[in-house]
Order: sequence, then structure tokens, then C-alpha cells
Amino acid sequence: MDSVLTIIASMVKAVNHYLWDMVLIVLLCGTGIYFTLRLRFVQIRKFPQAFKAVFGNIKLFGEKADNQGMSSFQSLATAVAAQVGTGNIAGAATAIVSGGPGAIFWMWMSAFFGMATIYSEAALAQKYKTQVDGHVTGGPVYYIQAAFKGTFGKVLAGLFSIFIICALGFMGNMVQSNSIGAAFNSAFGVNKLAVGVVVALVAAIIFLGGVKRIASVTEKVVPVMALFYVLGSVILIIGNIGNLGHALSQIFIGAFNPQAVAGGLIGLSVQKAIRFGVARGLFSNEAGMGSTPHAHALAKVKHPCDQGLVAMMGVFIDTFVVLTMTALTILVTGVYDNGLEGAELAQSAFESFYGSWGAVFIAISLLFFAFSTIIGWYFFGEQNVKYLFGKKAVSVYALLVVLFVVVGSTLKVDLVWDLSDMFNGLMVIPNLLGLLALSGTVCRMDRAYHQKPEIEEEPILAQKE
Repeated sequence: MDSVLTIIASMVKAVNHYLWDMVLIVLLCGTGIYFTLRLRFVQIRKFPQAFKAVFGNIKLFGEKADNQGMSSFQSLATAVAAQVGTGNIAGAATAIVSGGPGAIFWMWMSAFFGMATIYSEAALAQKYKTQVDGHVTGGPVYYIQAAFKGTFGKVLAGLFSIFIICALGFMGNMVQSNSIGAAFNSAFGVNKLAVGVVVALVAAIIFLGGVKRIASVTEKVVPVMALFYVLGSVILIIGNIGNLGHALSQIFIGAFNPQAVAGGLIGLSVQKAIRFGVARGLFSNEAGMGSTPHAHALAKVKHPCDQGLVAMMGVFIDTFVVLTMTALTILVTGVYDNGLEGAELAQSAFESFYGSWGAVFIAISLLFFAFSTIIGWYFFGEQNVKYLFGKKAVSVYALLVVLFVVVGSTLKVDLVWDLSDMFNGLMVIPNLLGLLALSGTVCRMDRAYHQKPEIEEEPILAQKE
């Protein structure tokens, strides 16, 4: 049995190396650059409008979601709940250790181009959303089939559904619950299984409430968790303000000359800075991965591009705000070459300033981040379970996710993490094929929206029983 698992683990690692170190970095960045050029730098020219659309409409108690969807802000909150996860703490730390401080610059670059990709994803999800049993739904499976008719489109959409259910609903949520269990065990000495059971029970209550409860929870949790983490990070950075200039210079110089700022990190190169910065950034903000369109499809907006603008801010919040905060706390405290990795490195940065309270702060932040991601990822998987098997299978899926959350909290298995990475990578390919095939549609919608943004465009709401 051990030999079989070893063979499987080595195969999965080989697939991940090929996907994440070569294919996906080129595909995801290339797609982002392509849409940026075709949409005439939409992330710059429409940024003020996008900023106003999001931060001018924050409501902790917004309109109630129903069978016809949710508010634009609730859709964004659900998307950001999934985007802002443990990767925002561990991802930035891993990128710095593996690629040097310069990796953060390339993380920003991937997010900049990713904003154009996610704008396109959200707009297409809106345009091709549909109704199933009287409920509005949408996501990549619908625009993939719009892009590719017949058997090929159905097969591609089916593969995407299988990959995302495995990547997020099962493997991904094990990873998230593991982070919560480990953080609370480290900070408070609480039994990991007990933490997992509590997290699973609370999650189950939210799952059973359907889209209405998910929207209600995320619109409250996301703004609070982001504010809590950013505030704690800003206080730490201000406390080390004398090191901020040096930290920023490390990022910009390290992007092109890693050895100049390497310190104790050996073997750094520009290639490594790009590789780890881009890969970790894309994994965190999920632009092009096909996950967040499930939330954006449900937004009640006048024009598909309205939600495209809102979606761009999700990437901005995830990478340029939350991930950047983690990176700066590590760099201004000077702990990035102390031999630690991942969340432990971020924890050491906060402990250097807050003392023992630093571990508590990271544990609470991880609870918020990872739990909100569990909710978001469950929802994305649920939409694809309905697509493949119908709504009767949802209760079975919910039970399985709850069990995976419990098991994940107690057992950190490298194979589970690697499988999550692999399925995440595999689901990108059918999604990007659909996006690129419909790039002309995105451009036409954007031009019409730019000329007359007040004109409503009816989405395609074909009935599917």
C-alpha cells in the first residue's frame, strides 16, 4: 500500500511540476496580457468606477439573496471569501522564501494582468447564466458550452466540473481545515480534532441554509476579516516604519537582481523570483482558474460588465492589499531568512512585534481566512455537483465536505496538498479555453458598455430542467 501511495505521490508531483512551473504560468499570464491589450487596459481605465462600485456599496446587512441571485456586493463577498484564504498568509511567505523579496513584484504583475482575466470571467458568467429548476445559476460550464458546441463542449464542461469539485470541495477544504487546526493547536493548545469538529458543524449549518445563508454570512465575515488583518498588519508596519523603505527596495531590486538582496538565501535567480511570485499570486487570487465566476454569475446587475468591474476589485483586495500586508510585515521585521517557511514565517513576524499575542493574531486570522474559503469553495463545488448530478446530490456532497473538513483538521498529508494543487491546475485549462474562444464576445460587451453603460443587457437565461 505504501509503495502504491509513493508511486501516486511521485506522479502527482511530476504533473504539478509540469503544470505550475511551466504550462500554467505561461497560459495564465499570457491570457491576462491578451485580455489587457484587447480590453485596452480595463483595469486602469475603469479602476475608479470599479473602486466606487465596491467601496461605495459595502453593506453588512444588504438585500436578501433569493432564487434569482444575490446583490453585486454579496457576489463579490462570496468570491473574496474564497480568494482570501491561507494562501494570503502562507503564500506570500513561501514566495519570499523560495523566490526572494523580488517575488512580490512578480506577484503584483500577475495580479495586474489577472484583473483583466477575471473581468472577462465575471462578464461571461453573467451573460451565460441560466435557470435550473427555477434557480439562477452560472459559471464556466455554461460559457464553455457556449464557446464549444456539441460533444466537445459538454466533455470540456464535464471535466471542469469534476476537477473543481475535487480541487476545492474535497481536497482544498481539507487543506483549509488543516490550517485552522494547526494554528489553534499552536496558539492555544486545543486538540486539532475538536477544532475540526466545531468548524465542520458550523460549516454544515451554513451549507444547509443554501445560497441565502452563504451570501448573508460572507457579506458580514469578509469585510470584518479583511479589516482585522489589515489593521493588525498596518500597526506592525508603522511600528517598523524605519525599515519600510528598505523593504520596498528589496522588492523592486530583488525582482531583477535577487542576489543583491538575498541575504542568507542561496541560489536565487530572476527565474525563481518570477516563477514563485507568479505561481503563488495566481493561486491566491484565482484569476483565470474558473472558481469565482460561480459567485459573480448570481449578481443582480444591469449589465454583465458591471460585475466584471466588481470582480476586478476582488483580485485587487486579495493581492495588492492582503497579500502585500503579509509580505511587508515579513520584510520590515527582517525575519524572512530565519529558516522558517509558510504560515510559521508570518507568525514569527507578528511575534517579533506583538510577542506571544502574534501567534494568537495569526490563529484568529487563519480562522477567518480559512473558514470563509471553506464556505466559498463549498459553494463553487455545489454549483458543479448540481450541473453533473442534479440538486438531489447536493446533500450527499455537503455531507462529504463536512467529513473532509473533520479529517483534514487532524491529518496533514503532503499528498492531499499536492492533489489539491493538481486539480486546481487541471481546472484552469478548460476554463481558459472557453475564455479565449469567447474573447470577441467580451470585447463587444465592453465596447457597448463603454459607450452606454446605463443600457441593460439581458443575460441568456435558458431554462434547464
